[in-house]
Amino acid sequence: MKKVAFYRKLHNQVLMAALAGIILGVVAPDTAAAMKPLGDGYIKIVKMLIAPIVFCIIVSGISGMGSMKTVGSVGAKALGYFYFFSTLALIVGLVSANLLKPGAGMNVDLATLDASAVSSYAKAAEAQSVVQFLLNIIPENLVDAFARGVILQVLLVSILFGFALKRIGEPGAQVKDLIDRLTKVLFSIVEILVVVSPIGAFGGMAFTVGKFGLESLLPLLNMLATFLATCVLFIVVFLMPVARWAGFSVIKLGRYVFEEILIQVSVASSEVVMPRLMEKFERLGVSKSVVGLVVPAGYSFNLDGTSIYMTFAVVFIAQATNIDLTLEQQLILVLAAMLTSKGASGFANAGFIVLAATLAAIPTVPVAGLALILGIDPFLSRIRGFTNLIGNAVAVVVIAAWVKEVDMVELRRRLDLGPDVDLSVAKHA
Repeated sequence: MKKVAFYRKLHNQVLMAALAGIILGVVAPDTAAAMKPLGDGYIKIVKMLIAPIVFCIIVSGISGMGSMKTVGSVGAKALGYFYFFSTLALIVGLVSANLLKPGAGMNVDLATLDASAVSSYAKAAEAQSVVQFLLNIIPENLVDAFARGVILQVLLVSILFGFALKRIGEPGAQVKDLIDRLTKVLFSIVEILVVVSPIGAFGGMAFTVGKFGLESLLPLLNMLATFLATCVLFIVVFLMPVARWAGFSVIKLGRYVFEEILIQVSVASSEVVMPRLMEKFERLGVSKSVVGLVVPAGYSFNLDGTSIYMTFAVVFIAQATNIDLTLEQQLILVLAAMLTSKGASGFANAGFIVLAATLAAIPTVPVAGLALILGIDPFLSRIRGFTNLIGNAVAVVVIAAWVKEVDMVELRRRLDLGPDVDLSVAKHA
C-alpha cells in the first residue's frame, strides 16, 4: 500500500494552517483579523452544498428502504437517543459547575458589566420560543427551504419527497436513479472543495486570535479549562460505554473523522463538515436512510456540547456574580434548556443566543451576566462544537447498529484501516 507523504494528508495541512493562523494572530493581530473573509468564504462555499446533499441522501435512502415502518423506527429511536443524551448532557453541565465552582471567588459586580454588549443577543433570544421553533420547521414553499438552507426545513421536504417516491413505486424509479447520480456529483464537488479547507482553517483561526487575542482567555482560563474537562468527561464516561455496547471504539471513530474535527475547530462551524461526515459514514457501510435522517436531525436535536454549555454557563455566571441558585431554580433551568437547546443551530452565534433565551427562565440571573463570557465565547464555541461533532458521530453508528442498518464487523475493519485508505484496493489486498 502506497504511503501518503506527511504534507499531502489533509489533516496535517489543516493543522499546519490553523497553527499558522494562531501565530499570525499573536504576531500581527490586525492583519490576522483581516483574514476573516477566507474563513467566511470557505464556510459559504461548503454550506451551499448542504441542502441538496441532505435532500438527495434522505430521498434515496427512504425510497430505497424495504418498508416505511423501518423509516419510522429509525426516526423514533433517533429522537429517543437524542433526547436522552442531550438531557444527560444538561445534567452533567449542571453537576460539574456545582462541584468544580469555576466562577467562585470572582466577585463580579453586575453594575460594572456592559449590558449593551449583549443586548442584541437578548433581543434575538426573544424570538426563540418553542412554538416558533416548531413553526420554523415548515418552509414557506419548497423552494424557500433550499434557498435559505434551513436544515430542518430541508429535512421535512426530503422525508415527504422520499415517502411519496416510495409510495408511487415503479413510476418513481427513474427519479430515484437521477437522484442517486446527482448525489455522486455533489460528493465529487465536496472532494474538490477539500483542497481549500486549509485556507478556510487559516482564515478562521487567524481572525479569532487576531480579533479576540489569546490574552482574553487568561481572566477566564479556569472556566475554559473546566468546561473543556467537563466535555471530555462526558465523552469518556457516557459516549464511550454506549459505543462499546454497539461494538466500536470512539477513539478509532475520532481518528476516522479527525480531519472534520480540525476543520470544525478552526472555522468554528459544525455545519461546514456535514457533507463530508455524511459521505464518510456511507463509506463505513452505514445505510443511506440512517445517514440521511440521523446526521441532519442530530445538528438540531443532538447537541451534547451545547447542552453542557447551557447549564454550565448559567451556573458559572451565578457563581461569579455571587447569586445563589436554589435546587428548584436549577431544575427549572434544566427543563428550560431541554427546550431552548433544540434550537441552537442554523444561525450565527446560535449557542450564545440560545443561552440568552435559557437565562430568561431564571430571572435571578440577569442576561447582562452574558457579558462575562462574551469575550471567550469564540473559544467556547469550538469546544462545544467539537463535543457536538463527536456526539453526532457516535449517534449515527449506535443508531445504525441498533436498527441493524450496518455491518459492524465491516465497520470495525474500515475504522482500523483509517480514512486515508482506498477501500476498493484494501478489500483485495
